[in-house]
Amino acid sequence: MHILIVEDESKIARFVSLELKHEGYDTTCIADGREALDAALNNDYDLIILDVMLPGINGIEILRRLRQVKDTPVIILTARDAVVDKVSGLDHGADDYMTKPFAIEELLARIRVALKKRSAAKKERYVRGKLTVDLGSVTATYDGHKIDLTKREFDLLVYLLDNMNVVVTREQVLDAVWGYDFYGNTNVVDVYIRYLRAKIDDEYHVQLIETVRGSGYVIRS
Repeated sequence: MHILIVEDESKIARFVSLELKHEGYDTTCIADGREALDAALNNDYDLIILDVMLPGINGIEILRRLRQVKDTPVIILTARDAVVDKVSGLDHGADDYMTKPFAIEELLARIRVALKKRSAAKKERYVRGKLTVDLGSVTATYDGHKIDLTKREFDLLVYLLDNMNVVVTREQVLDAVWGYDFYGNTNVVDVYIRYLRAKIDDEYHVQLIETVRGSGYVIRS
């Protein structure tokens, strides 16, 4: 688990980072708002601890921009304890709000709760950048636009997302998506990959599905 700590008070950032590392988490600390926003948008952190008062861009603006494209769990950790500040943070998409001074044991507990909620949500929904795949409603959208997929295309996309960053072979895809009793040629996988690319990669000018020559296919985070 990799946690981004956005905090301009170095002593607090170091303290939180050391405690998280002791609990087995990987951490990255950033003190500048603009740098933090860029990191949050371009990396897949498991959780973000976010201060509000930051140089460059404040925490609420970081959260607002982040929520336009990602649902990374965010815990606001700030000295601002007014009700209006808490309401603003939660309304802009924060998963939790804590005020300073704080007890590290409470922060760790809230982190565990947020990560547990994300893990449960992942079973029902996959998010990769602007792509969202909802298992409950059997729908896929890109930047809010519905992608018209057949059941086989949807199942293939879900399998690739479920194995994010893992190169899967055509045989593995056949077994998982078509079933062990499928006796057709593995070329059918290539055909359906082309269908998905036409509807997602080509349509929205992204490179979602990567071909690993001699191995298979992968969607990377």
